This record gives sequence, C-alpha cells and structure tokens, in this order.
Amino acid sequence: MKHLFASSLLLSLCLASCQEKAKEEVTETKEPETSKVIVHEEYTGTEPTKPEETEFYEPKVPVVGPATSGKIPNDAIVLFDGSSLDAWVHSRDSTSAKWHLNGDGSMTVADKTGNIQTKQNFGDVQLHIEWRSPAEVQRDGQNRGNSGVFLNGLYEVQVLDNNDNDTYVNGQVGSIYKQRAPLAMASVPTGEWNSYDIIYHAPEFNEDGGKIKSGTMTVIHNGVLIHDHIEIKGTTPYIGWPKNPPHGKGPLLLQDHGDNSRVSYRNIWVREL
Repeated sequence: MKHLFASSLLLSLCLASCQEKAKEEVTETKEPETSKVIVHEEYTGTEPTKPEETEFYEPKVPVVGPATSGKIPNDAIVLFDGSSLDAWVHSRDSTSAKWHLNGDGSMTVADKTGNIQTKQNFGDVQLHIEWRSPAEVQRDGQNRGNSGVFLNGLYEVQVLDNNDNDTYVNGQVGSIYKQRAPLAMASVPTGEWNSYDIIYHAPEFNEDGGKIKSGTMTVIHNGVLIHDHIEIKGTTPYIGWPKNPPHGKGPLLLQDHGDNSRVSYRNIWVREL
C-alpha cells in the first residue's frame, strides 16, 4: 500500500511539472506572435503612393469670366439687361410683357397687368436677380413691396419689404413661400437694390408622374446664405399645402401681386447647370 501511495504521489508531481512546463512554453510562444502583430500593423507591405497617381488632366474645365463688380459670366443667358422686355411674356395669355421699362436699366411691375415669365424654359439653373422695393412706404404686412421669383414657374422665393414690417416668417422676404423661413433677414434699406443668387435643382418624376426626387434650392440674399440646399416640398400656394404635379423644364416667373407694389427688377441672368 505504501508503495502504491508513493507511486501515485510521484505521478502527480510529474504531471504538475509537465503542466508547468507546458504553461511556460505557451507563454514563450505567445510573445513572438504579439510582436508579429505589432510589426504587421506598422508595415503595410506596399510602396508609398506617388503624387501623379492621384492627378488627372482631362476633361478640361471650361473657362468662365467671373461675376464680379456687376459683370456677367460669359456662359450666362441674359434675361434682362435693361434694354428691352423681349425675353418676357405675360403668363396669362403669352402676349408681350407690359411692365414698365425704366431709364435706369430696370423694369417695374405694372399693377394688375399680371405676372410675367420668360419665353425660354429652364431646368437646373444658377440664377442672379436684383430687386428693389419702392422708397415711399405706403402699406404694411404682405402688401408692402410684395412680389416673388418663381423657379420652374412653380416654386416661389418671396420678395417683400420687411424693414420694420413683421409678417409670418415663412412668408417674409427670402422665404420659400409658405414652406421655409430664411436663416436670416439680410435686406438692405427700403428703396435700395437687393440681390438674390439662387442655385436650383428641379425635382424628378417617373413615367407614371410620381415624384422620385425632390427639388432643392440654395439662396444667397445680398451675400448672406439664407437657404442651404433645402428640399422643396412642392408648389408654394397662398392657400393649401404643397402639391407635386409632374413637370419638365419651366419658365422663370415674376409676380404682379396686384396691390400697386411697384417692385422693380434689373440684372437678371441664368446659367444652366
């Protein structure tokens, strides 16, 4: 019995010694594996990218004259330069535009003659337009210097004299009418010239007339960003909610609000995108 106990003890000691050695071997084999991972992370095995690999030279970018100091880009379509209203017709019956042509190179709404629009239709555009409310203040709210610039003939950027003249914010100057208030009110003093620079992308429709992509608009008012690539929800009616009738290209339309607003416009041009 003593011999059996001694043999068992000896066997246990041997097993413990073997297990300890195995642990040491495992520990020893792990260290170089860890070192290899660190080396692998630091070394990618590829040569550095050469500068010319990320450079391309075609197609050439067209050269366009800058729109600075009143100059017009040489790829722009001039819609009004003060010389005539030949590019415009009345929206109601397509007769010649009857708004007032002024000696200072501007045109002014002829009250109750109706909206005017371009003869030419457009899709995606960059639009530049300048407008002025009358220096003599006669009314308040929505009846003071009210007009509007309609992209595609459907989507209105509000024109209004809001100086010391509060109204609903989604109908104030620079708003996407009844949809989106501007980020800021950047008007110049009443009677001075304002400018809008608008980047417009038209909505897209499928063959069945369903809208598959909303239009977008970015608007800069007197150099201040007031709409930053916002989604157009649909048409901009005075009463009711936006609608989405399928359409293609459409005219640029200027509104006669019918309240003797006497808003004037000048320097109108677009670049097709």
